[in-house]
Amino acid sequence: MTAHSYSISVRLTRMNLAVSGAVLLIAAIAFSSYDLVSFRYDLIKNLTAEAQIVGDNSVSALLFNDPQSAATTMKGLQRVPDIVSATLSNKQGELFARYGAGSEDPSKEHRLVSGEPDRVWSSGNSVLVAHRIVFQGESVGEVYISAKLTEIGRRARQYALIAGLILMFCMGAAVVISASSRRLIADPIRALADTAIRVSRDQDYSVRAIAPVHSSEITVLVDAFNTMLTQIQLRDLALSQARAQLEARVEQRTMELRQANQELEAFSYTVAHDLRNPLNAIDSLGFLLEMSLGEIAATSKIQTMIGSLRETTSSMATLIDNLLNFARATSSPLRSESVSLSRLAHEVAAELIASDPNRRVDFVIEDLPEVRSDRALMRIVIDNLLRNAWKYTSHHAQARIEFGSQKPVVEDGSTAGLIYYVRDDGAGFDSERAGALFQPFQRLHAKFEFPGTGIGLATVYRILARQSGEIWAEGAVEKGATFYWRLGTQSSEELDDEAT
Repeated sequence: MTAHSYSISVRLTRMNLAVSGAVLLIAAIAFSSYDLVSFRYDLIKNLTAEAQIVGDNSVSALLFNDPQSAATTMKGLQRVPDIVSATLSNKQGELFARYGAGSEDPSKEHRLVSGEPDRVWSSGNSVLVAHRIVFQGESVGEVYISAKLTEIGRRARQYALIAGLILMFCMGAAVVISASSRRLIADPIRALADTAIRVSRDQDYSVRAIAPVHSSEITVLVDAFNTMLTQIQLRDLALSQARAQLEARVEQRTMELRQANQELEAFSYTVAHDLRNPLNAIDSLGFLLEMSLGEIAATSKIQTMIGSLRETTSSMATLIDNLLNFARATSSPLRSESVSLSRLAHEVAAELIASDPNRRVDFVIEDLPEVRSDRALMRIVIDNLLRNAWKYTSHHAQARIEFGSQKPVVEDGSTAGLIYYVRDDGAGFDSERAGALFQPFQRLHAKFEFPGTGIGLATVYRILARQSGEIWAEGAVEKGATFYWRLGTQSSEELDDEAT
């Protein structure tokens, strides 16, 4: 257990000690204050009585002018230890007798007002009591007694000592009581906290806290906590079962979808492959028919019809090739090998120039380092992108097609991987419709403007996505287009694993 685990115990102990100490201290101060005030009042009352006794016993001495008898009477004040000095004056206010040798006359600064019988002056522990001596209704003198109430200080010290002893005893009792409180309150709460920490750390909702027997409120708290754990456990179990069922359902649906895709791809490949032979036969027959007719075909509409037939079969063959590439993009096994993208670009550019030598197109191909990828699929990517640029620059007398790369800059300023691009200055496209570029059979231009099947860019997208890559485009109408793409982080080992 750490010190933090016992914090509530420490706090309870400190609280008990603080409360007990504060109550005892306040009670001691209240009782001692009341007792000292009462004791002071009694002392002053006793001094007043002593002054009255001295005055009554000194009447004869004052009437017969006998200071010696008055001094003898005042010596009786010795029995009161707090009295410092006393004086007796006659009715003219002259000093008649005194008690306390060498002391000053206490009546010099304070005097009774005419007609005033008694009076008390006090300052701290110093008290001066005055009493007027009256005989047969006439004032015959005054008694002044000065005292130091040292008894009050001694009594206060005794109270302080007794209060200190009681406080120490009560603090010890409070510690013992706190131990019992800790057993009844702090220990169950600490055990509950330990259970909560264990549940939070281990995510084990089967743990239960032990409820105390003698504390109804804490028992209710522990029962509520255990009820909450039970609800969480049941909910977690239900969630796990639902997750397992969902995973099984997803796996089943995934298998079904994969099987359906494989069947669809096999069907597409078979259909496209089987269509090629009849098309080749039709094209060959058209060629033979054109050669057989000779001059007759050249001077009649037959030539136009045969040319249209062969052009249609050529378009159909192109569509079949695109469909085969589209199917191969997802179904053919991947191979890991060193591929020079620049060399592939030069090969495709040479084929395009040879197909139409009269066009004025400048190819700018950057010399790029080799990459690890599937050569056949990369050839399809380069071929589709460059042919796309070749097609959409066909309406310009002079065109420029670039193939290169650049380093991307990420947020922390570092660079990661190469971004390849194919840029042209052709017809471009409406940027608001860029999302349809990579959808199969989606075209942004009419067929009479630029012929095509709408499969090429979708094939490129599938090939790159299969290798964890991506492709995106930027462009504007009649301001050209740039297709950016990059290969994923898939290593050659991963490609080899997929190929096997």
